[in-house]
Amino acid sequence: MLTDHNMKRVSFVFVLFFSLALPFSSVAAVESASGFSVVNLQIGEHAVKAELARTEDQRTKGLMFRKHLNKNSGMLFDFGAPARACMWMKNTYIPLSVAFIDQDGIIVNIEDMEPHTTTSHCSSGWVGYALEMNQGWFGAKKIGPGSKIEGIPSSKQVVGKGM
Repeated sequence: MLTDHNMKRVSFVFVLFFSLALPFSSVAAVESASGFSVVNLQIGEHAVKAELARTEDQRTKGLMFRKHLNKNSGMLFDFGAPARACMWMKNTYIPLSVAFIDQDGIIVNIEDMEPHTTTSHCSSGWVGYALEMNQGWFGAKKIGPGSKIEGIPSSKQVVGKGM
């Protein structure tokens, strides 16, 4: 049983813990539960929260083994330099659409991808990025080739964990 003295002690510890943790809460907000940094993107009037895959390991893992992707969430792959990029869906449970994006943030092409396949879905030109979203997301928002994506961090910027 807690006495008044013990209740004050518990309350003090509780307040102390949260007052010390509060300054770090904004830092945690830029990182997803899976350890990827998160960036805020804008495509026309549509806001997207995208996990950022920059390293080889992060790009290889991508959205593998995930069972769910929130409505306006995705994963942005940063290739580091312009490339002809291809994506596949090995060990991926969620049907996805991928937008291949040039260095200026312009969508070059969009491909739909089915779960658990090793079919390559490739960019139709040189790209610096790819954005994976739930399948059909781009079409439902009337976003297609030529659309501009704002907020893509430069490959030279250091953002959050894993950089």
